[in-house]
Amino acid sequence: MSDTIEKIKCLIIGSGPAGYTAAIYAARADMKPIMYTGMQMGGQLTTTTEVDNFPGYAQGTDGTAMMEDLKIQAERFGTEVRFGLVTKVDLSKEVGGIHKVIVDETKEIEAETIIISTGATAKYLGIESEQRLIGGGVSACATCDGFFYKGQDVVVVGAGDTAAEEATYLSNICSKVTILVRKDFMRASKAMQHRVNKTKNIEVLYNTEIDEVLGANVVEGVRAINNQTKETTEIPVTGVFIAIGHKPNSDLFKGVLDMDETGYLITKGKSTKTNLPGVFAAGDIQDKEYRQAVTAAGTGCMAALDAERYLGALE
Repeated sequence: MSDTIEKIKCLIIGSGPAGYTAAIYAARADMKPIMYTGMQMGGQLTTTTEVDNFPGYAQGTDGTAMMEDLKIQAERFGTEVRFGLVTKVDLSKEVGGIHKVIVDETKEIEAETIIISTGATAKYLGIESEQRLIGGGVSACATCDGFFYKGQDVVVVGAGDTAAEEATYLSNICSKVTILVRKDFMRASKAMQHRVNKTKNIEVLYNTEIDEVLGANVVEGVRAINNQTKETTEIPVTGVFIAIGHKPNSDLFKGVLDMDETGYLITKGKSTKTNLPGVFAAGDIQDKEYRQAVTAAGTGCMAALDAERYLGALE
């Protein structure tokens, strides 16, 4: 453990669009924010090759390049960006209390405010060919990447509301959408199932799983297996959308901050305030509905403003 304890006004945990936007606003408010990026600097967006729907990038951009732009902008106003992982927290329950954190199990920091923007991690199937082709036709976000498959055939994997929503969204863009459902029924709500069944260019294959994603550098198809008959079928597609859920990166705060049954942090009303004073949450760690870079950035702005107002009320 370090001998000296660093005392700061604003600690930002996580470095995606929410974290960097919070840093920009906090730095401009002279809160002298320090950011710890986590192990994936830039967050989920760094796994996306092309970003076409973020305002201001008229010709689109690369996800990693966009996060670097946001990092440079945050640093321009005085944010100190550090590569490191917060490994322990001791959060105060008192208004004006000091929040204590440990970074990389060694460094101690005391912060007057904390903005949590640790995001959520998309769940994948875990097969080698799928992991290899993430960014090459395998995606976990139809809203983000569906446009690139206009007029093409794609596969959606999943059985819940998310899979049904992604499939119906893609059906307006793609020629054909095939949903692969592992069991002999969908878990999606009846309303979503009716919508799927009424959409002519959506086909649902039950008892079906992906055995392998086909293609060397980009997706060329999938080999699907019927888990009842063991029969395999090759489906020619250019896109594979995995819609089996997300896991919010909130394990560090279990038993400390209020969260829902999935682990998303609960914020109060339209604010970014958590149940503890001086602790705020922004981005996908508290948003399971939209999960877009632009909405994450918006809540990052809100978190910095909420933190600034919190400190101002203490003076």
